[in-house]
Amino acid sequence: MQFERVGVVGAGTMGSGIAQCLALSGIDVVLIDVTREALERGMGGLSGSLARLVSKEALTREEADRALARIEASMDYARLAEVDLVIEAATENFDLKTRILKQVDAIVRQSTVIASNTSSISITALAAMLTNPYRFIGMHFFNPVPVLPLVEIIRGLQTSDEVARAVGELAQRIGKTPIAVKNSPGFVVNRILVPMINEAFLVLAEGVATAEEIDAGMKLGANHPIGPLALADLIGLDVCLAVMNVLAGDFGDPKYRTSPLLREMVAAGHLGRKTKQGVYSYA
Repeated sequence: MQFERVGVVGAGTMGSGIAQCLALSGIDVVLIDVTREALERGMGGLSGSLARLVSKEALTREEADRALARIEASMDYARLAEVDLVIEAATENFDLKTRILKQVDAIVRQSTVIASNTSSISITALAAMLTNPYRFIGMHFFNPVPVLPLVEIIRGLQTSDEVARAVGELAQRIGKTPIAVKNSPGFVVNRILVPMINEAFLVLAEGVATAEEIDAGMKLGANHPIGPLALADLIGLDVCLAVMNVLAGDFGDPKYRTSPLLREMVAAGHLGRKTKQGVYSYA
């Protein structure tokens, strides 16, 4: 399998970051979103990211321009008809992802591989919605995509060996380190990480320490590069809550109870950096 033209559905933080990594590796990209405004935000963020790399002399202006030229931004799903791979990078919601994947499935060639950037939802369940579930796989990138090297390659029950091997090779081609993961709620990283973040919200709500003290404690005492509450703001509190809901629902274990404070902040629209307000203010 050769992936020379890749579709990315979702021009948000994750989708635009994935598109940037693909384009910098010489791969043509079709970036899809439902509104012109979303595409403009995504391309604007991507252009800014490339400009920062140029300013740090990590990239030449010519290399940045070539990468931008490889990305086609469109609201037309029909532009995916000739791609070799589609990576869905929409919000962490099963119904939304299902609608997108069915729409993609109806357009792409039978040989096209379809991947999801889901951070917790069952790959087996999503694959079952497609005409050829053997060509479906999880490809979980981490935020910020251009910086963090890990990609979890998650096989559903139906995923073929050929697809798993080819997608792992693609991850390496774009400078990432893939790890092979079985389909399980939260996979590896988020099954460990997000319950820790949730526990930090429980500690904060109990008044054991301030947010600043909790984050300083984990940075200085556990050698974490960023505290759990600041990390939650970076990930998005809504994403953290969505992952906890999947863990709680799929495992049925009370240890995955979600923090009431986390739920309340999401209900208030305080989602972190992307809304300028989360645990911390970014106004």
